Amino acid sequence: MRKGSVERNTKETRISAAVDLDGTGAYDVTTGIGFLDHMLDQLSRHSQMDLTLKAEGDLHIDFHHTTEDTGIAIGEAVSQALGDRRGIARFGDATVPLDEALTRVVVDFSGRPYLVWKVEFTRENLGEMDTELFREWFHAFAQAAEVTLHVENFYGTNSHHIIESCYKGLARALRQAMTVDPRLTGAVPSTKGVLGGSL
Repeated sequence: MRKGSVERNTKETRISAAVDLDGTGAYDVTTGIGFLDHMLDQLSRHSQMDLTLKAEGDLHIDFHHTTEDTGIAIGEAVSQALGDRRGIARFGDATVPLDEALTRVVVDFSGRPYLVWKVEFTRENLGEMDTELFREWFHAFAQAAEVTLHVENFYGTNSHHIIESCYKGLARALRQAMTVDPRLTGAVPSTKGVLGGSL
């Protein structure tokens, strides 16, 4: 049962998150930020990872803490569900279009968190959300999930389409990387025998 759950309570946010990596893409997400909810729904649906997330944050200040901390909570829950990562494919790669936008996302559950972010937006805001906060979410997720994550938008003119292709790309890459490969017979997918630490 590859499930993980996290309770994260700070002076800035109160978050509960739960994932089932072998789910059907069912989601129940409430962050108080409509656009972020929409993106996390996409993440769940297209990765087929069940996701339940409830967040209360200091939205009267801005959306930064809630956005970042949801990335941390989901990343920690995914890492918990994977355990020592035995038997997983480890790598995932997805190139996803959304109308005029095209984005590639590559993940490696290496245990070495890193983010490469090559995404530019044509607008500073989507609804009430600052587009610069999306990088913060992806960075927080990569750190907490202990995953190497590369996100590159090749082109696009609509900021909504650009970021949605990023989340859908992440979802599809995660789905591939988290898949259990029966040929590995439960082995850690590394010649070192462990994941994490130095190269």
